[in-house]
Amino acid sequence: MAGPLDGVRILDVTSVGYGPYACQILGDYGAEVIKVEARDGDITRGIYPFRNEGMGHFFLMANRNKRSIVLDLKAERGREAFLKLVESMDVLICSVRPAAMDRLGLGYEDCRAVNPNIIYVALVGFGQSGPYAKRPAYDDIIQGVSGMAAMQGGRDGPPTFVNASVCDKICSQVGAHATLAALFSRQQNGKGQLVEVPMFEAMVGFNLIEHHSGQAFEPPLGPAGYERSMVEYRRPYATLDGYVCTLPYNTKQWQAFFTMTNREDMLEDPRVIDPKIRSEKIGELYEMVADLVKDWKTAALLAALEEADIPHGEATGLDDLAADEHMQAVGFFQTFEHPSEGRIRLTSPPMTFSETPAEIRRLPATLGEHSVEILQEAGYTEAQISELLEAGVSVDGRAE
Repeated sequence: MAGPLDGVRILDVTSVGYGPYACQILGDYGAEVIKVEARDGDITRGIYPFRNEGMGHFFLMANRNKRSIVLDLKAERGREAFLKLVESMDVLICSVRPAAMDRLGLGYEDCRAVNPNIIYVALVGFGQSGPYAKRPAYDDIIQGVSGMAAMQGGRDGPPTFVNASVCDKICSQVGAHATLAALFSRQQNGKGQLVEVPMFEAMVGFNLIEHHSGQAFEPPLGPAGYERSMVEYRRPYATLDGYVCTLPYNTKQWQAFFTMTNREDMLEDPRVIDPKIRSEKIGELYEMVADLVKDWKTAALLAALEEADIPHGEATGLDDLAADEHMQAVGFFQTFEHPSEGRIRLTSPPMTFSETPAEIRRLPATLGEHSVEILQEAGYTEAQISELLEAGVSVDGRAE
């Protein structure tokens, strides 16, 4: 069965994390995604570890369900070929700064001139109507300016980065659903449009869902920062032989926890039974949790939490995820035989559709693997393709 976006054609002009992941999501949904790369390829191709140069692990994990074409967009014939591709596309998703695309003659107006119905999704660091419009943006920068790094330090600690390209991945998902909204709108009114998805604004909105806190009111009722998230003892709790995550949340769960740990004196404590006081004193409760579980064995604690119906889970190491019984039962990790890389293990699309399944149809492509066939589909003759290859405007990355 075809995926829910079967028939949608997307031109992926993105690199690194913000963008490639968005296009991969849409490819998982069944869209045909053509990734346009320069001769050097997406920079993540070179990030180690890899078996073969140009097929780094980061690239493999964000570029399935795509075909790859190499085009030198600074060359006139490369620009012409790009616009030829645009003619038959539904969506163009681009993480190159808009000013640079305009200079190349490949901005929204240029693309709309050859395809009036194109949905042109500009993935930018900062909204283009503000004073930061021209600033470059990478994940670490956006973690800093959006308040995310400060959040990790709690109330008093120094700003700290999340140990992930979290902004790239969150904003890629915002970009993916903005694309879906624009596609739905075009289905309703027949009009393409320019869609701008700025990382800065997206992450500030994301962070402030709970962390706007007292600043959500005029005048403010207190500082920004959701207390439960900011306290020192909100963390995986050390046991005798590992770490456990547990979250008593409502009154019933807190009472169950203190019963389980033989602290019946806490059952009617205002910090337990009064939601307002509990939210104000949550740091004290979490500190008690840390102290009460430290002498438990991990397996025994998890069993007791399960029996008490308290949300819980073991703090799993990254290397252990593939062995997780739930992950194995749902078949989340899939192993494939890649034509150039041998056996590789990819994660599955996490969502399921009863009638239009999301699935891995194409393995990550080598650089320029599909250049020739994509140019052929665009109407180029063998002679014209040979000229583009000889001129270095494109690269034939097919296996010899």
